[in-house]
Parts: sequence; structure tokens; C-alpha cells
Amino acid sequence: MKLEEHLIAKGVPAYVLDGDNVRHGLNKDLGFSLADREENIRRIGEVSKLFADAGVVCLVSFISPLRKDRDFARSIHKNSELPFIECHINTSLSVCEDRDVKGLYQKARAGVIKGFTGIDSPYEPPLNPECVVKSGEDSIETCVAKVIKTLDDNGVLKGSKAASPEVRELFVSAAEKDAKVAEAETLPKIEMTKMDLEWFQILSEGWATPLNGFMREDEMLQSLHFNCLVKNGESYNQSIPICLAVSTEIKEANKEAKAVALTYEGKTYGILRNPEFYTHRKEERCARTWGTYTVNHPHIKKIYEQGDWLVGGDLEALHRVQWNDGLDKYRKTPLELRARFEELGADAVFVFQLRNPVHNGHALLMTDTAKKLKERGYKKPVLLLHPLGGWTKADDVPLEWRMKQHDAVLEEKVLDPEATVVAIWPSPMSYAGPTEVQWHAKARLVTGAQFYIVGRDPAGMGHPDRKEDIYDHTHGRRVLSMAPGIPQFEIVPFKVAAYNKTKGAMDFYDPENHDNFEFISGTRMRKTAREGGALPDGFMAPKAWKVLQAYYASLQ
Repeated sequence: MKLEEHLIAKGVPAYVLDGDNVRHGLNKDLGFSLADREENIRRIGEVSKLFADAGVVCLVSFISPLRKDRDFARSIHKNSELPFIECHINTSLSVCEDRDVKGLYQKARAGVIKGFTGIDSPYEPPLNPECVVKSGEDSIETCVAKVIKTLDDNGVLKGSKAASPEVRELFVSAAEKDAKVAEAETLPKIEMTKMDLEWFQILSEGWATPLNGFMREDEMLQSLHFNCLVKNGESYNQSIPICLAVSTEIKEANKEAKAVALTYEGKTYGILRNPEFYTHRKEERCARTWGTYTVNHPHIKKIYEQGDWLVGGDLEALHRVQWNDGLDKYRKTPLELRARFEELGADAVFVFQLRNPVHNGHALLMTDTAKKLKERGYKKPVLLLHPLGGWTKADDVPLEWRMKQHDAVLEEKVLDPEATVVAIWPSPMSYAGPTEVQWHAKARLVTGAQFYIVGRDPAGMGHPDRKEDIYDHTHGRRVLSMAPGIPQFEIVPFKVAAYNKTKGAMDFYDPENHDNFEFISGTRMRKTAREGGALPDGFMAPKAWKVLQAYYASLQ
């Protein structure tokens, strides 16, 4: 049974009770009369209660035709303060008969079996079931997903790997806000940089769950040495440290403070409780995060411009970060994205993370993923196109222009606008290769997505001191497939796409027909756009290409 297999694979104790394992033993003395069926369900209700009391998810797959019998089973669970989920497997009689490998329906129609549900005995459908599954219409995967979501929503899976990842927002409650805003005005202030505020946004919206604020030293050490955080015995991937750097002067002024206010451009955004100051070991941080060492790396340069101390603590966010740049409508929190996916009726969500313009090779990979998910039985796979919106190096295309380009791709329907959600992810870019790609994937877990497309050389860049890439282009994908603390994701590997000259379109590369393919590098794309030239038809949506040309023209 797929549901039982899924739960057990996620470490959730589960057991199926059905006719084969009950009627041949515990209930072998019962027939199919209404009285016997009532007793059958009574016994099963009692047995399932014992399973539940032992912490096992008991999957009772009996027909249970009468409401009063199901209500009895619910009542004995309720009286023992145990969860009870009624799931209506809404399946037509014709589908039931088609699936009947034992020929019971045929015997019932022939009169050999009397009192058979749906033939000569009534079935009373549930009036208010917690879950409805249309097994004759939906795929097995969709049916399993519906039941899992119901179990999760009702707290049955809490603390297990089958549960939806927790989202720990750090915003103060509405009832507390006025008092905390007033308190913040009385506290010593630490002024954040723009990148600090980007990390503040990451923390406050829950992208870095289970972090409670900027990292304390033990959390920093776990991140640097294990790429994970350990909370209550559970490991959570956190490969990139999230730190707040301060000067010696700031550290000395606040080392005895019980709380400090965090500000940016004069506005107070939050309170950091019980601050812990510790040495900012820049060389160790950089060597361990990047796996290489050069002060010419753009993000490493930023770190060396920071203060010599780090401060961690418990964060209370007073305000949601708004950048007022015309793009805030795209900045959705994890909980807002979950609500949007539910609104769209998504039964699968797959993520494509990017910091570059979308060309048709990217689009081919995304549409191919949607196609394969549908082939697996999903009815409504939805793409989360999730461009990185924090700091990037100077020669990357700015966020404003990337969003215009992404909108043009959707306008031309290169991607399905009805099954795509475009949202900005607020993280700064580290360009830390396989270490950073784990952060990119981990942060998307809290959206409820199940699939993550990993690209070629994810989070990589050219070496600033030598004419070579810093990282092997295959390592990001390989590391991500083995990374600890990311159990919910299925990684969708990158497939190389190139321009197929015979088709006049981007296509998956076939080495046996190498001469048919042309590889269009990012360098060539940027040079051609800067010069106002054209690339082969089919490389990028025409309106999207014009946006890119307009950006490079603006630099002149």
C-alpha cells in the first residue's frame, strides 16, 4: 500500500488493517450480515485505538458502510484523546468492480454473496470527512499526497520527516507590537548594512528555520563545520552562516546590554535579545564556506570590509522588510507561497532557483520537469520560479531587469503562466558553489515544495585570480543529492541544453549528433545583447531578449 510505504519510508510507524489480515484471524467468525459488519467495525475500531495509543498510524481500509459504526470508532478515539481521521475514498461502483481481482462483486451480482455493499446492501457516505480522495480519478501519488496533507494538518505527523517543514517566522504578534516598538526606542542601537537587512528579512520570514536570530557562536560553528544545525536532536541543513558583524566600538558599547535595537537608515526593524558577542574569525569563515581562499572573491571582499566581531541573539522582528522598489509585490513569504500553491490546486511544486535571465534552455528543463511529473500521475504540478533578490556581484544583471525579463518570458508563454508562480527570494548571493547550493535548496523546503531543479555549476563563478571556474560544475548537483538535513526534496538533475541548428530551437544535447548543436555561452549572450545584435531564433523569447538588450544599452 503506497500510503503505508510512504509513511514508513519517512520514519513514521504505520500499519494497514484490511480484510485480508483481519477477517482470516481476529474476525474469521463473522460473515457479511449487517450485524456481523457492525461487529467487524466495532472490533477494528478498538484495535485501531490500541495502535494509535502505541504511536502507530493505523490505516483502516475497511468499507465501513454505516455512519453510526464510523461514529463509534471516532468516539472511542476521542474519549481516549487520540486523533481520528475519516477519509472518504470516493470511488465509483464501476471502478470498484474493475479492480475486484477476487471476483467478489461478480459473486454478489450472481447472488452467491448476500449483503454486499453497493450491490444489495447500502453505503452511507460520510457527511463531513476530514479528507476526500477520488481514487478513480486522481493518481496514486495525488491520493497519497492528499492523505499526507490531512494527517499533517491535523498534527498526526508532527516532528516526523513526513510532516511539512516548520516555518518559524520571527515577527512579534500584533498584540505585542506597539509595546515592543516603544521599548526598542529606549534600547541601544546597532545600524545594519543593506546586506544585513537582507539576512534580517531571511530570518524574520522563516527561510532559515529553525534559527531564532543571527547566529550565536555555537550555531556558527555547527554551520561552518557540519553544514547543519542541531535542534532538539534534529539536524537541519544550514550550510551558509547567517551572521551580524559589528565593530569593536559597537561591541564594547553593548557587551553588557540585555537587548539591542537593529536599525537600517534610521528605521528600527527589530530587537536582538540576550546578544552574544564573539570574534569574527574572517579567514576561517571564508576558507570553510568557500573551500578556497582569495580576497579577490567578491563576497569574501565584503566580509573583510565588515567588523571584527559578530553578534548573535534571539530576534524579534517589528516590521516586515519593504524595499519600495516596485518589486515588493513579488516578495512572498514561505507561508504566502504555501497559500498560493493551495489556491492553484497544486499537487506538486518544483523550484527553479536562478540569478540570471531565463533563456529557452532553462525553459526546456522546467517544462520537461512538469511533463515528467504529469507522467508520474500528478495533475497540477506548479513551478516556483524563484530568482535570488539579495546582493549580487557588480557584473550580474540587476534584479529589476531580471524581473522584467522573467515577466516577458511568461507573457510570451514560454512557461505556462497558469502553472507558474514568480517570486523573489531575498537572500544575498555568496558564490560558494556546492556549499551554497545546499542553502538554496534548504531555504525552499519551507515553501512546501517537493522537487528542486539543480543547474549546471550552481552558485559557481569564474576564479578571480585564474582563468578557470572555482568549482567543478558537477559537484553542486552531486553534493546536493547527498546533503544531510534536506529529506523532503527530490532533486531533479540538470540536463545539458544547447541550440539545435536543425530544429531552430533549444534542445537537450545529444552527443551522437554533436554537429547539430551550438553552445551559446553567457559571454557571447552578453556581448551580443550589449551590441544590440541577435542570437539564433529560438534561443530566447523575443520580448525577453529585447529586455536584455535594453539593459545593456542602459549601461552605455
